[in-house]
Amino acid sequence: MRAMTGPQRIAFDTVSRPLYDRAASRRLETHAAAQAAPHALMQAAGLALAKLAIAIAPQAQRIWIAAGPGNNGGDGLEAALHLHRIGKQVQVTALGDPSRRPADAAASLLRAQAAGVVIEAALHPDVSCDFAIDALLGLGSTRAPEGALAEAVRCFNRQGPLRLAVDVPSGLDADLGQPFGDGVAQASHTLCLLTLKPGLFTGRGRDLAGEVWLDDLGLVRIGSPVAPRAWLGGSDAVPPVRPPRTHSQHKGSFGDLLVVGGAPGMGGAALLAARAALAAGAGRVYLSALDPASPTLDPAWPELMLRPSLWRDAKLLSHATVVCGCGGGDAVAEALPTVLARAARLVLDADALNAVARDAALQTLLLARATRGLATVLTPHPLEAARLAGAANTADIQADRLGHAERLAARFACTVLLKGSGSVVATPQQPSHINASGNARLASAGTGDVLAGWLGGLWAGAAANMPAHRVAQAALWLHGSAAEGDGLHAPLPASALLQRLGAA
Repeated sequence: MRAMTGPQRIAFDTVSRPLYDRAASRRLETHAAAQAAPHALMQAAGLALAKLAIAIAPQAQRIWIAAGPGNNGGDGLEAALHLHRIGKQVQVTALGDPSRRPADAAASLLRAQAAGVVIEAALHPDVSCDFAIDALLGLGSTRAPEGALAEAVRCFNRQGPLRLAVDVPSGLDADLGQPFGDGVAQASHTLCLLTLKPGLFTGRGRDLAGEVWLDDLGLVRIGSPVAPRAWLGGSDAVPPVRPPRTHSQHKGSFGDLLVVGGAPGMGGAALLAARAALAAGAGRVYLSALDPASPTLDPAWPELMLRPSLWRDAKLLSHATVVCGCGGGDAVAEALPTVLARAARLVLDADALNAVARDAALQTLLLARATRGLATVLTPHPLEAARLAGAANTADIQADRLGHAERLAARFACTVLLKGSGSVVATPQQPSHINASGNARLASAGTGDVLAGWLGGLWAGAAANMPAHRVAQAALWLHGSAAEGDGLHAPLPASALLQRLGAA
């Protein structure tokens, strides 16, 4: 990675970037500090923070900085110095015992005091500002803020809409993306220093961090002594799953896909998946509905071939991509042994996952697919993942989304796409990815069925020979990016998402 020239915004269409957890970031920080002059790293961090503050809020005159007792607070003090020098009205609340500050932070405190920055040792009861900076608790924090720090977090959250956190919002777990407790800073922007942290892109981290920025402080990552925890998947992670078509190709050139689902009362889920597979470019799409009374024609998409018992066709299964479980209900359990044993490529979603979770025999069949060279992708949401993992509830999964996705992938020897805020793709022996695209508009009924069918359709066609984890990354990124662009609060029904994906 080339050195940066200042803070850079991490957008949804970003290139893939490494994510470093707390331990790895600490090792990189130590490595960087050893190569720099004394205090130089913190001074560079403070300058980067001041630059971003000016870029975000150029008109702000009254700036309040809540500085904690550690190096995160030192970064804030350095920023205060620069903002004061350009004429901003800077007020710093520096909490903690000054005699116990780390050496770098203590030096920054003296520099800020010498420059004339207004620094108070206690929180003023009526803080009011145009722009607030949270430099209270950074990467090293492992518990919720308490006492004066907790009150400073509450004060930070009461300020105006422009609130900047340093490295990670105070009270947020930088590794897991979950608050340590109720007291957590809610930032509109977060500036990561040196490294991007995984917790800012999954779980509640995306809401609490706001827009994420990165400044690597001029360091070059080539030859880095520390491996990343995971990767933030961007547009460059999308392989050519839909290359231009040639004149000599025909529908057989783009594979067969079979959707198995649509139990009584749940036919819409299977139809959405099948339509998404067509939109993705699968050559022939069959829908084997599990409702004996299901129609034999989809008037809106007459290209679909609706054949109720087709999941029993061993010849079709031997070469087709199968998407199983969308609206499957309890009826899907009958089809699963055959599908697990014979499908060439398999996407398991929704009720198929629930059936596997409660049946040890189905779990054995799923695990056996890998030994026979048959690829599988599981697409659970957190509750389905909890059932598969034997966890108590969704909170257990959400507490460590990366870790649980990786453990499920290892347990069943397949690719796991854990849906949710910052969806995770995990595959044994492969780096895990957190998806960078998408937003809360995808939290509507049927969008998961669209994702399953879209993934299967890509896999059935031009991506048939690609590894499952690459296809899952591509499908997920395209699915998320289709929700971008119209504002976070605009409704996006699954059928509208499907149309967007068709034009992707």
